[in-house]
Amino acid sequence: MKSLLLLCFLAVVLALSGCETATVPPPPNVVFILVDDLGWTDVGAFGSSFYETPHIDAFAATGMKFYQGYAASPVCSPTRSSIMTGKNPARTQHTQYFGGPQPQDVKPGHWSYGAFGDRPLLPAEYLPYLEHSDTTLAEAFKEAGYRTFFAGKWHLGGEEYFPENQGFDVNKGGIERGGPYGGDKYFSPYGNPRLEDGPPGEHLPDRLARETAAFIKANQDTSFFAYLAFYSVHTPLMARPDLEAKYQAKKDSLGLEDQWEAWGPKPDNRTRMVQCHPVYAGMVEAMDQAVGVVLNTLDSLGLADNTVIVFMSDNGGLATSEGHPTANLPLRAGKGWLYEGGIREPLIVRWPGHTAPGSTCETPVISTDFYPTLLEIAGLPLKPGQHLDGSSFVPLLQGSSEAHETLLGWHYPHYANQGETPGTAFRQGDWKLIHRYEDDSYELFHIAEDMEEQHELSAEYPEKVAELKAAMQTWLDESGARYPTPNPNIEGGR
Repeated sequence: MKSLLLLCFLAVVLALSGCETATVPPPPNVVFILVDDLGWTDVGAFGSSFYETPHIDAFAATGMKFYQGYAASPVCSPTRSSIMTGKNPARTQHTQYFGGPQPQDVKPGHWSYGAFGDRPLLPAEYLPYLEHSDTTLAEAFKEAGYRTFFAGKWHLGGEEYFPENQGFDVNKGGIERGGPYGGDKYFSPYGNPRLEDGPPGEHLPDRLARETAAFIKANQDTSFFAYLAFYSVHTPLMARPDLEAKYQAKKDSLGLEDQWEAWGPKPDNRTRMVQCHPVYAGMVEAMDQAVGVVLNTLDSLGLADNTVIVFMSDNGGLATSEGHPTANLPLRAGKGWLYEGGIREPLIVRWPGHTAPGSTCETPVISTDFYPTLLEIAGLPLKPGQHLDGSSFVPLLQGSSEAHETLLGWHYPHYANQGETPGTAFRQGDWKLIHRYEDDSYELFHIAEDMEEQHELSAEYPEKVAELKAAMQTWLDESGARYPTPNPNIEGGR
């Protein structure tokens, strides 16, 4: 079966028959860079003055920065699913990180019982794999004749659902794990069945970048979709010794001190208030250096002008637990939470010839939007049954001020490792409503005036609460969303 690219090419040639010359521009390449757990202000281009990210900052100066770029979930697997399918996690039932507790797991003998067994609700059931019935973004590109490549963290199901079974021609490191937990973790040997070990001590982010660069070089004469999904900067917190020492010296020279604020439902919870963690800073810079390897490869091969690049994180920075390595201020909270710190991401897109260098956009977009956007950029047909919750933001990339209509909803019916309780958030315009299921409570915020979410307005605007509550429920009903259930082991469980 001839590829769609070949058919399109032949159609153009036939249409131009009789002309002396016909120049058919090649389809654009796509490089998608996804960082794990990177917070909204964790790069210089979005405000960090402690972490050094010169390659990402220089890239931002050539593309468009989205100040309201959102992940579809405050945790990893759901957002990754939304990118691959163009569907909100509430619809795909991918509402929890894969490997998180199912309702039947929360019982004596399972790790989740000690953490959540005394809570009034059991988490909703979720689907722990990416269904083959969905046409992934990679499959859509592959059907059109693109070469497809994956490197890094997959975390979307077991071996049957690995990247090579979801449309990727090449898989370097994508397995079921949510972090680099094998071998020496961020250093070779990796203990990863989809990534050959390198020399002892080889650093994982650099290795993944070099694998991506090698794929680009090998496929420079055809169209390609390369998806680099870093394991960085997810725990375990491990940096190259030279970078850790660099940032310890920087912290000391600036006189920075760790600052904390009480946070969350338990007395020992706290949130970091200042960016100064030397190990985390070293992880951020190593990731930036790896991004530079990919960008420099595109430049050296003369491919940059015909390559669309997306840079984003899968959820907010880790600020309230597990080492509390970063601060997301001015945003509230971080990974795992439905506040802005858990879902707003540093998003940068470069589409040469279309996005104005150094431009910015204040219009909200979300990770479900990538599927239709990238297909439209590539001139490919939309896939029936996909991207049901996303819409193309091509007009925004081209500088349009027209409204971008998309679904801004976050359904997380689970207890998060970072302290959040089961809930749903929904945004219309500048208003955002959060519903928490433990006590059936609502919080209302006006994001344009209060992105810090410090002024809860439900008592002042009950009519707005009612309006957003109805819209939220309509969306959840249409999506077939699942909900937490009363914990039968707790007296008074809802």
